Amino acid sequence: MTTTVIKEQNELFPVFLKLEHLAVLVVGGGNVGLEKLTALLQNSPRTTIRVVAIQFNEGVLQLAQDHHNISLVPKAFSPEDVTGADIVIVAVNDREASHAISLEAKRQGKLVNVADTPDLCDFYLSSVVRKGNLKIAISTNGKSPTMAKRLKETFNETLPEEIDQVLDNLQQIRNRLKGDFAAKVTQLNDITKVMATTPAKTKKTAKNSWGRQLAFGALIALVFTVLGMLLSSYVPVQLALEQAQDFALSIEPLFYWMILAGFAAQLVDGALGMGYGVTCTTILMSLGVNLPAISGSIHTAEVFSSGASGYSHYKYGNVNKKLFKVLLIPGVIGAFLGAYLLSVVGEEYGNYVRPILASYTLILGGRIIYAAFRKNKERKKIKKAGWLAGAGGFLDSFGGGGWGPLVTSTLISKGRTPRFVIGSVSITEFFVALASSLTFFVMLGLSHLHIILGLVLGGMIAAPIAVRLAGKLPVKTMFIAVGSLVIIWSLRILLKAIGVF
Repeated sequence: MTTTVIKEQNELFPVFLKLEHLAVLVVGGGNVGLEKLTALLQNSPRTTIRVVAIQFNEGVLQLAQDHHNISLVPKAFSPEDVTGADIVIVAVNDREASHAISLEAKRQGKLVNVADTPDLCDFYLSSVVRKGNLKIAISTNGKSPTMAKRLKETFNETLPEEIDQVLDNLQQIRNRLKGDFAAKVTQLNDITKVMATTPAKTKKTAKNSWGRQLAFGALIALVFTVLGMLLSSYVPVQLALEQAQDFALSIEPLFYWMILAGFAAQLVDGALGMGYGVTCTTILMSLGVNLPAISGSIHTAEVFSSGASGYSHYKYGNVNKKLFKVLLIPGVIGAFLGAYLLSVVGEEYGNYVRPILASYTLILGGRIIYAAFRKNKERKKIKKAGWLAGAGGFLDSFGGGGWGPLVTSTLISKGRTPRFVIGSVSITEFFVALASSLTFFVMLGLSHLHIILGLVLGGMIAAPIAVRLAGKLPVKTMFIAVGSLVIIWSLRILLKAIGVF
């Protein structure tokens, strides 16, 4: 006897409602009610909404003040509240009360959604991706809102802003087509079939090929860096062996502090996309390491730690390929020019650049924290991102830091998804740090090997841990963390410029 196994599948029927033609009742005025109200207004801002609750939090009160189509009814729920509503959304933190309200609404023939209680719902509120007139609703059949949220972030980052222009163009073409409905559909299918003709295998191969080429290029760069450092130092093999032996015998507690410093700095940088130089400098200065040793060691160690971090971000899907390509070449050129200029003219000129950069990033830090608490985050198109990367690379080399605070904070302040910004900026940072360290090495030589090895070891241990944090931290938390770090970095530079440190 053959047993037929029926595979579970999502049997929800997707629809897009014209809510402005319907009346919605929301029961609950706390944080859950605020979340539901925000979702309704983001997608259908003209919907007539009545909110029934004993108390309303400040967010709900502010929404009602800003939208005339929201009415607040300060009372406990009663069956007559359902009268006149087409849809009922229950947003109270009491399962028994939610069940009773749901039964009453269904008794009166209304469609019901109960927050975080799928078995009581007639429909779910989806995670929604919006690009102008294009709207994509994502459903996991009520199993994992977190997965829906991650997919939303991915689509928001992947779909170009120009997709709305494509829709406008297709509408114009549709209006010009001749014939009956079937003929128009056939012609539009012919026009748009190019969008769906790339085989999945080809896409996967291209993605894997890009990853292999990137990893291979990074490996070759590291090999040539190490070989260049050894060959260009003109140190005889015998002397090098003697120095290695002396180094092994002279390991002291400071080396382990270097490992801790590298671990802490990379944990911050990998999770937030900035802060490696700031964290390292702060720890090393507290340990009494002199400034020339700090500057040279951090730039050299950052090559290895950023390489490990960048690879981990790519492995976990945090890299936007298009953004990486835009940032790469300008960032490398800027880093080379900054390192070369600093080697020629001396560090004193960098002291004039850093306060200017710090003033700019201080403002950006405040904007990022403001964006964390703003309900509707407007996503703006990034213009001249290449120039931004070039400036970040130059200031990172010439001013002693600034790649992460400048590039990451600017992109996030424009509404970009922090996870993809951090991943893309981190993987680009490897090549920026490589260009900077190679230039410094050719111009100034290599020293302070024990500091570099400690920072590298600690950084490579922390890299995969930090990447997992970047993918899992809530967006609001990441905004606040990035903004706070930028402000701390900026204030530290400004206070140092006026002689406080």
